[in-house]
Amino acid sequence: MKATDECYPCLANLVRQAAGLATEDTELKARAIEEGLRLLDREFSTEKVSIAVATPLHRMVRRVTGNPDPYLLMKEAEVDLARSLRKGWENNLEGALRDYLVLAVLGNNIDFFKDLKQIKKDIGMPVEFVIDHTVKLESKLKKAKRILYLADNAGEVFFDLPMVKRLQGYTPVTYVVKESPVQNDITLADLKKFGLDKELPRVITTGTDTPGVDMSMASDEFKSEFEAADIVLAKGMGYWETLSELKPQSKVFHLLKAKCKPVADSLGVALNSYVALLR
Repeated sequence: MKATDECYPCLANLVRQAAGLATEDTELKARAIEEGLRLLDREFSTEKVSIAVATPLHRMVRRVTGNPDPYLLMKEAEVDLARSLRKGWENNLEGALRDYLVLAVLGNNIDFFKDLKQIKKDIGMPVEFVIDHTVKLESKLKKAKRILYLADNAGEVFFDLPMVKRLQGYTPVTYVVKESPVQNDITLADLKKFGLDKELPRVITTGTDTPGVDMSMASDEFKSEFEAADIVLAKGMGYWETLSELKPQSKVFHLLKAKCKPVADSLGVALNSYVALLR
């Protein structure tokens, strides 16, 4: 999906947030914000995917502040929250695929624009998929030979693990994370730091530092794996924003909460709707 005019103020807030997280040096922060907003003015276009604008903004903030991972403390807090909640669901899954999808999508409430109290409250609310292609997914799983699971935020990994294990009952799963830091997305280094790499099957990266995945920047390995996969389970809005630009292949299963109006509008659903869409 292409950016809309509503994306501009959100991207401006992103610059301010990233700069604020990257440094406590007032002058350095002001410089990063100033340069970021100038870059936003130059790069923003409704002919682009918002990710194509957000990526250079993040790179600029990291360069100006000298902080390679501005969202590190946020990721640590999200992981601590998810780890504390984990005991409450580990023994409560009934075995139906939908139950695992519901748990996985609850993790998508984790968002870098929301505080942890609100996230915890949202995670405790019931889930109803406004778009629900669970039955289609079950049908495709019976024939699948390769599954890619595209991960989103750091804390979401705990919500993903039961779903990954369930999918492993059908066929091997490859878990995909970011190559290097961007926003609060999980990276390979994060998985190892938090001890989560041992709980997952095969892991690769997108080869990029972009939210979602920009296929023009993705590694050859990722593009090859994406092409070969029978099912690509894509978590979060970033993957919807980017992969929806590709032609429908009836193999990408988008699992997300539509947390902003442009994304909700592109999906034809109300704001904050849960979506399980095979495309």
